[in-house]
Amino acid sequence: MSEKKRESVLAGFKAFLMRGNVVDLAVAVVIGAAFTNIVNSVVKGIISPVIGAIGTKNLDVYKSCIKDPCGTGPDGQPTGVEILWGSVLNATLTFLITAAVVYFLMVLPMAKYLAKTEARRKAREGVQETIEVTELEVLKEIRDNLVAQRSGGSGTGATGSRDGF
Repeated sequence: MSEKKRESVLAGFKAFLMRGNVVDLAVAVVIGAAFTNIVNSVVKGIISPVIGAIGTKNLDVYKSCIKDPCGTGPDGQPTGVEILWGSVLNATLTFLITAAVVYFLMVLPMAKYLAKTEARRKAREGVQETIEVTELEVLKEIRDNLVAQRSGGSGTGATGSRDGF
């Protein structure tokens, strides 16, 4: 590989790494991994015991046999054909609980926060527009007064403005 091509490849790789979306993605992965621990702790420590108080805490034990004899043979190998619907139900409930925790603890509060900050930003822009319009009106008035003074216009008072300034 030539020296020039190697520098080009390295420069391209450096540009790729320095792009904002790569850094944002890396931060999102790290935050996501940390947040996963929080969600799992909430599910394991709070929600699963509540569900366990109603029924069983481990749904993996539920299964159906569609070809007898179901169980474990003398050699330790499973016999028959079992459908492990409890595992599917457990995974589905875990997903739904995790999604609910993420939505109610992260997405909903963040959406409310962003809506409030957007409303504040729009309110500030409205104030700035009012100020800019007011400044523009004042500048137009000053210009009109200066034109009136130069042309010897009347009705502007002793100092050339309607307000006496």
